[in-house]
Amino acid sequence: WLIKQEEAEEVWQTVLNMLAERQIPIETSSETHVETGWLVWKSEDEETDIGSRYSVDRFEANNRYGFRISLIDWREGTQIKPVTLTNKERYNVFMTNLVTSQYDQNKRDEAQRKAQELVKQIPITMGSDRSGFPVIIARTPYNVLWQRLPTILPRIGFNIEERNQSQGTLKAKYASPDDEFWNEIGVKPLELKSGTYTFLFGDLGNRTSINVTNSAGKPVEEELLKSLAPILAAVAKQE
Repeated sequence: WLIKQEEAEEVWQTVLNMLAERQIPIETSSETHVETGWLVWKSEDEETDIGSRYSVDRFEANNRYGFRISLIDWREGTQIKPVTLTNKERYNVFMTNLVTSQYDQNKRDEAQRKAQELVKQIPITMGSDRSGFPVIIARTPYNVLWQRLPTILPRIGFNIEERNQSQGTLKAKYASPDDEFWNEIGVKPLELKSGTYTFLFGDLGNRTSINVTNSAGKPVEEELLKSLAPILAAVAKQE
């Protein structure tokens, strides 16, 4: 059951796409009904290959939108047999899992695409944290920025070694890119010694604070943060 009609439409389209991608034959179809041809399951739990056919329906009732998957035919090897309750319970779940896993993957892909679009547009400037200390401020939610760090930081010269999203820490070894990179982004090169640094990210709601510490765990100088901010902004925009 689904509350929104648009979600029901997405699930129905997922069913159709999944059948096409897996090359599952369709015997009959309409805007609200699909009856499949034979789908073959290979399982170590079964002595022979299992064939099954399904009917898939979508409908509306009591201001809710549903879709139903029903096992309608059963085959063991080449022999067609009656559909038992046990068959129905088990293989309805298998088929439903194919649909829901594809639907979930589609949603994750969509969220990632939106995150990438948001990161392209984020302003990155100097600011201060809740204690008043200077930090870089990225005007985007923490989880959105985090997804893009593995592509942004290596371009700047930070080779990521460890990262922990729940703690908001990322450890990276720095080696300055060549002159071609700095000319490409049109920003003054970062005056930073080669070595290992830790990025500290703070979740400020619709913004994210960024600080950097050296290998001794001490914050880098404010001037270094000020020169890093426009570099992050330029690379994020390119990405």
